[in-house]
Amino acid sequence: MPFYLKCRDISKEIHKIHSVLIVPCRFCPAASLAVREKKFYIELFSKFLRTAVYESYIQELKSYLENNGIRAEVFGNKLPHHFIICMWPLGPRKDLAKHAAEYDAVIVLGCDIAAQIAQDCLESSNCRIIPGMEVEGVMSVIPSFQFPFKISLEMSRVTRVLEYPAEDIPSHSIPKSAPERI
Repeated sequence: MPFYLKCRDISKEIHKIHSVLIVPCRFCPAASLAVREKKFYIELFSKFLRTAVYESYIQELKSYLENNGIRAEVFGNKLPHHFIICMWPLGPRKDLAKHAAEYDAVIVLGCDIAAQIAQDCLESSNCRIIPGMEVEGVMSVIPSFQFPFKISLEMSRVTRVLEYPAEDIPSHSIPKSAPERI
């Protein structure tokens, strides 16, 4: 179930910033915008694994920043398993740290976990993290398929999510059979 995200107003947070690296997660934000705008989530033959409405949003954000005198670039990787920030292996994390060193700030388009991962990657840097989206909940979606290989998502509900730091989760909520390392 993807997080249901909404775009944040970052206009006050970009004041006095000269350069920004936009770091998009390509799962939950793409699904959220596709649902919200009632557009296709996947159009395999024309966009492959990219969501057109989300790609447009990323370009609009980049143009908005550039029109405000801020140098902007989109951080990306073409490999599908690097699309989802919360599942990044070590390679993309190191790439982000290397690329972000050239910027004043990083705008993370994703959930709180994505922003935290970006923060962890940049902890030895002066680069500022700006969350570009906020979580409204987890959405339950019903996918539908159309020819030729188009997928749309219909949201049936959004469930609020409560956030707990890992150390605050009661031990009785973790099954006894759970492995030590999760």
